[in-house]
Amino acid sequence: MNEAPRAPRPPQGGRDRSVGEPPCYAALDLGTNNCRLLIATPSAHGFRVVEAYSRIVRLGEGLSQSGRLSDAAMERAMAALKVSGEKVRRRKVVKFRAIATQACRMATNGQAFVNRVANETGVKLQVITPQEEARLSVTGCLNLLDTGHEAALVVDVGGGSTELSWVELKGVTAGQMPPVRAWLSVPIGVVTLAERFPEGEVATESWFRQMVEHVKAEIAIFRRADPLKPVFDADRAHLVGTSGAITSLAGMHLRLPRYDRNRVDGIWMTRGQCDDAAAGLLALSAAERAAQPCIGPDRADLVLAGAAILQAVQEQWPCNRVRVADRGLREGILLSLMSERGRPRRRKRRRGRGGVKKAA
Repeated sequence: MNEAPRAPRPPQGGRDRSVGEPPCYAALDLGTNNCRLLIATPSAHGFRVVEAYSRIVRLGEGLSQSGRLSDAAMERAMAALKVSGEKVRRRKVVKFRAIATQACRMATNGQAFVNRVANETGVKLQVITPQEEARLSVTGCLNLLDTGHEAALVVDVGGGSTELSWVELKGVTAGQMPPVRAWLSVPIGVVTLAERFPEGEVATESWFRQMVEHVKAEIAIFRRADPLKPVFDADRAHLVGTSGAITSLAGMHLRLPRYDRNRVDGIWMTRGQCDDAAAGLLALSAAERAAQPCIGPDRADLVLAGAAILQAVQEQWPCNRVRVADRGLREGILLSLMSERGRPRRRKRRRGRGGVKKAA
């Protein structure tokens, strides 16, 4: 992984960090649907969150049809990124990494947008590969992996893509990074799936099954994880699901009067409970879904697409237990940044004229 860029300098006149004050680190994830920022300080058991910020910006709206980021979508994202940049400067962050994922990867004007963001906000976005996105998702969910199982499948459902990481847990201690035996990035997320299969006036079972089968077909052609099939078939594995759609399903299952991360993050759901929550959502109209406290109007048209992706994974890789994660890329970035503390910086070898290395 490339060394993370240092955070922008605070404005002139701002006071220096007090002696003994713990350093702040920041991670920003600009996805196809959301812009999320997390600022934290290191602690004995990972980190302590200082400030969190999240906005639904729908950067990838219409991207699957046009191949470009629209002007309106870029303006929504730019507004959230300006707020994020100010928060990073105000907290005097010592290290800051900002990533962009599927929308900026696939848009023909994605790099131009990244350049504009740097010029106007000071936030230097790094467009990461699907493989690194999958790795960071696993890193962010380490504490939720149950080492009593032999394997786990970490499913990160995004707006424009879904990352699947098959990890082996045999001989792994809690909190240790497990070996990733296979990973897959499917170019289908809640935004792209909802745009491909418009809901219509009424959500029907046949429409929902169309989405499930479409995602299953993409996953089924991937065979590199097949050696782990017997472990899943014997129910010695579990899923970890990280996405707004999956946490919304968990909130529906718990019948929360308002969304509560402390009650959702880390809970276990059975396969039957996931199916029941999806069926409950399917029975609601779009307006009724929007009125649900754990969904709201911003996710009402996307949550069923997320439920369809989760169901497709469960049908293709069946196991009875799902652990819900209200964490993911940002947490993975923060843990990676903080793990670099105290490492000696690699010195660059001096070069002679013309770019030729000097002889030893």
